[in-house]
Amino acid sequence: MEARTTHEWCKRDYCPVEGEMCPTQPMGHEAARPPIEAAIVGRCRTRRRIAYSPPAHLCLSALLPCGASRRRRRRSSRRGAVPVPIAMALRSPELRWLGALTRPGRLAPSPLAALASPRRRRAPSPSPSPSPSDSSTPSTAPSSAGGPGAEGWEGPEWKKVSAKRFGIKESMIPAEAWNVLHRLRSRGYDVYLVGGCVRDLIMNKTPKDFDIITTADLRQVKDTFSGSAVIVGRRFPIVHVHENDSIVEVSSFHTCAKGSSGNQIYSSKNQNCSKNDFVRWKNCQRRDFTINGLMFNPYSEKIYDYLGGIEDIKKAKVRTVIPAGTSFQEDCARILRAIRIAARLGFSFPKETAYYVRTLACSVARLDKARILMEMNYMLAYGSAEASLRLLWRFGLLEHLLPFQAAYFSSTRFKRKDKGTNMLLVLFSRLDNFLAPNRPCHNSLWISLLAFHEALARQPQDPLVVATFALAFYLGGDMPLAVDIGKSINRQHDTFQELLEPKVWADKHLVDEVQSFAALMKRALTDMTDEYFVANAMAKIPQAPSSDLVFIPLQAYLKVLKFIECVQYGKKERGYEPKRDGKINYHNLSYGTHAEIRNLFTLVVFDTLYPTNMEDQQDGST
Repeated sequence: MEARTTHEWCKRDYCPVEGEMCPTQPMGHEAARPPIEAAIVGRCRTRRRIAYSPPAHLCLSALLPCGASRRRRRRSSRRGAVPVPIAMALRSPELRWLGALTRPGRLAPSPLAALASPRRRRAPSPSPSPSPSDSSTPSTAPSSAGGPGAEGWEGPEWKKVSAKRFGIKESMIPAEAWNVLHRLRSRGYDVYLVGGCVRDLIMNKTPKDFDIITTADLRQVKDTFSGSAVIVGRRFPIVHVHENDSIVEVSSFHTCAKGSSGNQIYSSKNQNCSKNDFVRWKNCQRRDFTINGLMFNPYSEKIYDYLGGIEDIKKAKVRTVIPAGTSFQEDCARILRAIRIAARLGFSFPKETAYYVRTLACSVARLDKARILMEMNYMLAYGSAEASLRLLWRFGLLEHLLPFQAAYFSSTRFKRKDKGTNMLLVLFSRLDNFLAPNRPCHNSLWISLLAFHEALARQPQDPLVVATFALAFYLGGDMPLAVDIGKSINRQHDTFQELLEPKVWADKHLVDEVQSFAALMKRALTDMTDEYFVANAMAKIPQAPSSDLVFIPLQAYLKVLKFIECVQYGKKERGYEPKRDGKINYHNLSYGTHAEIRNLFTLVVFDTLYPTNMEDQQDGST
């Protein structure tokens, strides 16, 4: 194919298409688009296609010295390898998304050929266009060359679906989100609900939070909510709008590019693609998973699906927008988000996604500790803790994040895909019964449960000792009352390897045993937050990498420590009064008030020791 034509767009002496002096333009003109981008686009403005494979049609020899370029190209051609200029270009971040065009081993730890599902080729996209609105041409995929609808395109069909089809009603959106939507729209800005909240509304689930995207820039959003809005984030800046003790996150179409990695490259606009659809589609392309790439206009009651998210919801799949290996290398926090979403929704991973979740599991250790804590809190404090622990163990993430719990699974020979259960999973299953995405708990509660179980795993206890400890925990250290109530319990307990056969205890001996167990739990908590003991726990797991990651913050450690020491020393917490009504105040629970944490901890322990089904069996046998 002959590529020597008049390059109308080339404004400098170097032609990025042919890698040499442009024969049609004088030197000294303003800079043209970079060579890398021109290679990705694969065409110049003369509408002449550039072939990818022959070096003559994609000469990037400027990336190498002239002599070295020719010599290496000849050697690589004899070996049957990828041409050197292309191989060099593929090592650059700008071309990393083209990993599907060459051998996966150059871009990822392991080959994907036997596991990966067919890669979906992305549509070229236009230059920045006006803000989107709903008064646009029908939302159909472009059919021009190289875009959706073109020959060889494997991407999903663009859809615009009525929200009534899924039974979405106005009442399902809280007043705080409506207030933000109304105020932005009253100033003439377009507004959409976006991300996980749209996914949850489609599935008739309660969203954890509501995210909004608007055509206003962040400064305009902040001015709209003066005094109650603040811009947060560096890589992905958004606005936090405070409404009635809740936070509504607002992002902007104009600032999304600040968070883009550069892996998506856009070219000229396709004729059959509306400007408004393109702007929405371009924003959805930067999402992590297809089921999070949905937009909902609550005023027109239309849901925009450009990535096949609705189809993946039907299939119960968590699929990345771009190839999974590239997506997780770009942002390894997406691995934890994938686990969290799959656990909460009961979804599974496609083969490619599952492969890279397991292969790149060790990369999560590079995340900031605060980010790891946030992701772990989302998993364990919002009603999907048991499923999250199972998936973390199955895909090899638990040993990097909670090595003591991973060592427990390993020592009990709990298989990666085991469908059975154990006391740790039952504890968090009982916790899940009290929590939900809109009813979370404070992180000190699940940290307390982890330390509690670790102490039991190290030294099994009599069920009466465990019950009395939980009562003393609830009563704020009132040991005499805890012993009286504990000895009055006459219920059948569940059986776990962490529980011994029950026996009769004298009051003094029972108090001593409970306080000894409190000291053991204190030691377990300290070890979980000590890098030396974390590294030792990792060493007990076969084939586990060495790590000393500790992400539990000091503030949470001290909070749980105070709970334990009240029982250990038998001193009632000053000014503390236990809950009497039995109702859970979820607002206080999310902020970690002592009464709510102590109350729910004891409820979870008692539901684990004395499950209601065993009580029903006991009544039936009687």
